[in-house]
Amino acid sequence: MIVGIIPGILIHFGIMEQYMNNAISVRTSEVQTQVRIIADHLLTYNYLHDNSNDVVNAELAQLSNLYDGRVLIIDSNLKIIKDTYGISEGKTIISEPIIRCFKGNGVSSNVTQNNFIEIVVPIEEKLVTELVKSTANVQNQSPRIVGVMLTSVSMDSIITSYEYLESRAYIIEILSAVILFGIAYFLSQRLLRPFEKITEAINEVKNGFTDEEIHVTEYIETEHIGDAFNQMMGRMKVLDDSRQEFVSNVSHELKTPLASMKVLADSLLAQEEVPNELYREFMTDIADEIDRENKIITDLLSLVKMTRTSADMNVEPMDINAILELMLKRLGPIAARANVQLIFESRRKVSAEVDEVKLTLALSNLVENGIKYNVDNGWVKVILDADHKYFTVEISDSGIGIPQEAIEHIYERFYRVDKSHSREIGGTGLGLAITRNAILMHRGSINVKSEEGNGTIFTVKIPLSYIAT
Repeated sequence: MIVGIIPGILIHFGIMEQYMNNAISVRTSEVQTQVRIIADHLLTYNYLHDNSNDVVNAELAQLSNLYDGRVLIIDSNLKIIKDTYGISEGKTIISEPIIRCFKGNGVSSNVTQNNFIEIVVPIEEKLVTELVKSTANVQNQSPRIVGVMLTSVSMDSIITSYEYLESRAYIIEILSAVILFGIAYFLSQRLLRPFEKITEAINEVKNGFTDEEIHVTEYIETEHIGDAFNQMMGRMKVLDDSRQEFVSNVSHELKTPLASMKVLADSLLAQEEVPNELYREFMTDIADEIDRENKIITDLLSLVKMTRTSADMNVEPMDINAILELMLKRLGPIAARANVQLIFESRRKVSAEVDEVKLTLALSNLVENGIKYNVDNGWVKVILDADHKYFTVEISDSGIGIPQEAIEHIYERFYRVDKSHSREIGGTGLGLAITRNAILMHRGSINVKSEEGNGTIFTVKIPLSYIAT
């Protein structure tokens, strides 16, 4: 609204100034016309030598009264021969406009400080030369300035009209400003109402989670904001549900070993004389459950680390061949106990920017799963390859495979294809979730192909150069 008022004010002052200039110009032109007529009468009635002519005096008085002004008739000697105020007759007047007029500069006018328009008009006597007389060419005449009429015209009527118009203009401007303010307020309330709905919805989210969606279709922009807000709320609900499920799963997984240990301990305490064999068996089971509990906690800590930002990445140029060889060497005893053969095939030397700890953990989980869920006298093969942009690690096995309906769930936390068998071999259901997060932190990808009873193939693809975001 202010942006609209400021130009209006500037236009107001511009128009009023233009009005004042036009009014002065019109008034000056009117007076000059009448003064020229009276100047001709002055010559006709020889008023410069005899100022007693009633006709001319009446015209001068009428001019003075009409414009609330003053008229001075000045002869060639700069003597005032007529003053409509009657106070300066017989006096000599010397001023720059009068001197210039006698020198032939013609009509001049100016506005004085006391709000008068001062007009100077020469009284010109046309002389006919001897040549003109002999040829009777009356048009060829040379004027001679024999006097000057100095007319002062009051600007009071112009100023009064100006002030009247200005007061009305101010009233109109104030009314316009009030109307504009009202319209602007009404429109702003109407225009901002959709955004207020969005603000209220956001405030509700601050005060507590809400399942209500917002639909603000008044404008395309608010509709897009509403859709984005609803998508965000949907994502938040998914994350909240996932968090609750995660907490529930963690509680269940941690309680199970504790419950087992409690049952075993109570069983021992309930017996007064426990045979050494039974005691050893129970304590072995308790130790296994403790190991299982420790494994769950370790995997949980690893998973938490894998869900952080890329700022937690310790990326360095590494020899991928050496990393895989060392990893398989460490897993060799586990594979030997399971009667599983580890095979490493490197198709080229690969150097890449990776976090060694996270990458080793991710790939170790895949190889360990291949060992755990394999058959007797089975194998796990690791193939390393690369192109100009990525390196790939393919981990295949001769294991039991994964059912097709379970493939899309294998990266979910605590998910197990066969829960009973997983417990027997010590699975926590977190390994593949850890693996996937570690690979994603490297800006890589992981794909799986599997057929139940015919083994599994995991393909990991990671950029050679790490790109932080």
